[in-house]
Amino acid sequence: MSTAGDYEAPGRRIERATAVTDGSGNAVFTWPAGAFTAPPVVTVGLQAAAGFRSSTITANSATSTTVHVLGAPVVSLLGIQILAASVPASGITVHAQAVAA
Repeated sequence: MSTAGDYEAPGRRIERATAVTDGSGNAVFTWPAGAFTAPPVVTVGLQAAAGFRSSTITANSATSTTVHVLGAPVVSLLGIQILAASVPASGITVHAQAVAA
């Protein structure tokens, strides 16, 4: 804070949370009441075991964010590794960081 009498705007609000996906591959983050006045900018990271994982933010509002996670196991066929079909991934830990826009 400046002591010269100049106004300095406060920094943007940041919230961090962790959730685990349900049987449908969804992780829901509920932000504290009044934390955001508009949908925040959200980044996510996945903490998962072996295999390919992808995530998509399917809903985002000032009060909550929903992340959908798909997983595809790696399959070896005649010595060549390929990705199997993607299915909703349950039990995956999702880390989210939301910043006021």
